[in-house]
Amino acid sequence: MASLYGRDLLSINDLTTEEIWTIIETARVLKNLHKSGVRVRVLEGKTVALIFKKPSTRTRVSFQVAVAQLGGQSFYLRPEEMQLARGETIRDTASVLDRYIDALVIRTFEQEEVEEYAKWMTRPVINALTDLEHPCQILADLLTIWEKKRRLEGLKVTYAGDIWNVAHSWMLAAPKMSIDLYIARPPGYEPRPKILEQATKLAKEYKTKLIITSDLIEAVKDADVIYANTWFSMGKPEMEKEKRLKDFRPYQINAEVVKHAKEDFIFMHCLPAYWGNEATEDIAYGPHSVIFDQAENRLHAQKAILALILAGGI
Repeated sequence: MASLYGRDLLSINDLTTEEIWTIIETARVLKNLHKSGVRVRVLEGKTVALIFKKPSTRTRVSFQVAVAQLGGQSFYLRPEEMQLARGETIRDTASVLDRYIDALVIRTFEQEEVEEYAKWMTRPVINALTDLEHPCQILADLLTIWEKKRRLEGLKVTYAGDIWNVAHSWMLAAPKMSIDLYIARPPGYEPRPKILEQATKLAKEYKTKLIITSDLIEAVKDADVIYANTWFSMGKPEMEKEKRLKDFRPYQINAEVVKHAKEDFIFMHCLPAYWGNEATEDIAYGPHSVIFDQAENRLHAQKAILALILAGGI
């Protein structure tokens, strides 16, 4: 198995195909052991700090529970209560935290902020979401898809929603896992140029499809996975909201749309969701939905990430 010991996780593109599979396999083992009552305490004596500038339910709770279940301890830092709020530099904050903790988990706006912490710290830094990427979410998603489909190679995943961090990380991960990714969005809503360039190169290298289209039915046709996401992500100007609600309305996942997918498709959403917008409730809570298995797997995937990075494995 690939080694992630002592590594940062700033982008899904930091990981090779083998390393992603190592995380998935480790998560599966940890999940099965936990459900059978076996506790793996590989983080005994380890301390993990969490700095969250954005609201969070799944990410914060799953990381704190993950550390606890692995035998470590974690604490949550509110940026407005740190000296950062009074103008202390990230360099100074990072350099001090580096002397106290074993790893830092950050959820913030700018990708550059996460990268700057990593620059000044020798301890591992984990990206728990920025406006650019959400690598931990995609690792949990891949685990969920594998559990439901027992394969990743050759699957067609359709994404419909804001072209933001989750979409970006999916674009970088799908080719490495031999997944064809179709993204449906209104014209004018495009990925960041850097992400698109990287993802296009990866799709060519791994001989997979990366299709960005304004035709939702084309994107959903024969899909194995339909992945909805909010139309209005955290950090977007409030003035854009009404325009986005109008522009994305034709991209709602509903009963008529899913008729074009495979009969055994699964429906995913990273949550939080706004049912009636990006998807209807009958799809969200219907027989094809795996949204709560997906949410649970945030815990198991993050346990795997922490165990591999801080302990070298289980």
